[in-house]
Amino acid sequence: MTAVHPDEPQRITAEEFLTGEPDALSSTFGDFEVVDGRVVRAMAQSEAHSRVVRRLASALEDARDPAGPCLRVGSDVAVRFADAEDKSADRRLNVRYPDIFVRDCEPYDVSTVRDHILLVVEVASRETVDSDTGIKRQMYARAGIPVYLIVHFDKSWEAIDRVEEYRLDWSGMRYMPHRVHRTALVLDSPVTLAVTFDALDRA
Repeated sequence: MTAVHPDEPQRITAEEFLTGEPDALSSTFGDFEVVDGRVVRAMAQSEAHSRVVRRLASALEDARDPAGPCLRVGSDVAVRFADAEDKSADRRLNVRYPDIFVRDCEPYDVSTVRDHILLVVEVASRETVDSDTGIKRQMYARAGIPVYLIVHFDKSWEAIDRVEEYRLDWSGMRYMPHRVHRTALVLDSPVTLAVTFDALDRA
C-alpha cells in the first residue's frame, strides 16, 4: 500500500489488491471500495438497507429458471471496473462491491466478472445516494451491464419509496430510464420476477 501523509487518502495499486489476502486487506482497511486507486471506507449500513438487500437477493435467486440459462446472484462481491487513465499505478484501480448483481455462471474472476453481469442493484442510503445515481450509474453503463436498478427509500429511510429501472443504450453506452416501480418490482430480464415492496420491507 502506498505510504501517505496522515491527512492524505490511502491508495492501493492493482497489483497490491490482486496479490493481497482478502483478510489482510480487510484488517487494514475494513469494508472499502477503491476509486481511482484511493481507498474509500464503506459506512455501516442500516438494518432496513441490509434487510432489503438480503430479501431482494433471495427473490432474484428464487426467480432463476431451473431450465436455464445458468445464473448466479452475488451480494457485496468485489468487481473490478476499468482502470482510470493515469500514469501513476496507485491512481488507476477501480473496485466496487455492488449491493446485488446477477451474472452468468462463468468462473468468477474479480478482473473480468463485470463482463458477465446482466443486472446490478444498488440500495441507496443517505451516504451513497449521490454515488449510486451518479458515478456508479456511469461506471456500470460503461461496463456494458444491461440493467441497473436503484432502490430508493422514503424520507424515513425505513420503507421503499420506488425502484428506478434503467436499461443500457448500447449505442451510447449510457443508461436510459425504462420504468419506475412504485409498489412492486416487476422484471422480465434477466429473470422473470414480481415482488411487492411490502415483502421486501416487512420487518
